[in-house]
Amino acid sequence: MDIKNEVAKRAEIINRSIEEFLPIREPEGLYKACRHLIRAGGKRLRPVLSLISAEALGKDWRNILPAAIAIETIHNFTLIHDDIMDRDEMRRGVPTVHKLFGEATAILAGDTLFAEAFKILTKCNVKPENLVKAVDMLADVCIKICEGQFLDMSFESRDFVSEEEYIDMVEKKTAVLIACSCSMPAVLFGEKEEIVEALWNFGLLSGIGFQIHDDVLDLIGGEKIGKDWGSDLVEGKKTLVVIKAMEMGVEIEIFGKGKATKEEIAKAVQKLKDCGAIDYASKKAKEFVEKGKEHLKILPDSEAKRLLIAIADYLVTREY
Repeated sequence: MDIKNEVAKRAEIINRSIEEFLPIREPEGLYKACRHLIRAGGKRLRPVLSLISAEALGKDWRNILPAAIAIETIHNFTLIHDDIMDRDEMRRGVPTVHKLFGEATAILAGDTLFAEAFKILTKCNVKPENLVKAVDMLADVCIKICEGQFLDMSFESRDFVSEEEYIDMVEKKTAVLIACSCSMPAVLFGEKEEIVEALWNFGLLSGIGFQIHDDVLDLIGGEKIGKDWGSDLVEGKKTLVVIKAMEMGVEIEIFGKGKATKEEIAKAVQKLKDCGAIDYASKKAKEFVEKGKEHLKILPDSEAKRLLIAIADYLVTREY
């Protein structure tokens, strides 16, 4: 199975649908800001997972395509606001929205995408009672994402954060939207609760692994990741790598300093490699994905199910 090709085929469906569901309208300045990141590309991981999950259920994904677009829209809303809060200047290889359009317009762009997502979701061709459940799920996920972002920010002012606290934060900030991507098709098609729960848990655990690996890539991915290299370190983010290093008494001079040269970042990354903190985080990421895949046993064997498993593995082995 050619995973990249299978994902790319579905990502192209998503890209065409983004043009349809998220056009640039008046006032043009606002909507250009809204569409800036979403049209800059991205892996389309979340909406692609929704399409494949529908296939794994033996259903026609065309009926729930708007839900996949709604989830990608929510994801991009969070990126815009995250970049404002983190003062990041690059995302997906392009300037961030607040950098290009100004902070006020960027806030409005994020707010607009948030509202548009729920409007798009209502266009699914499913029973009304299932749509109500899906709206409730997405709203609850958005609340959890905000809780996770708040926890992430609050960690910066604390001297110590435990591994358990970090996992809780990651679950809310990142993993719940991936869980939603995998399980919302089951909700929309009216599947049994155990099917919904299995797909949710698969997405949640895989999503935790994905974020841990993403934190690792911030350190070892270099320019390939399309955003500021080492930004987590200079911003003082307590990732699992940093938490483990702190437990071992390793000092990272640039941590939380706000800025650093490439040479200083390279030196700090080498320290984290040498003490084993990066390897520890990578191993943890893979463990979460393995636990997640166990939950798919409830589904009948199919090409789509095998693809979900392959994507989960890719989430913690990718290089950017």
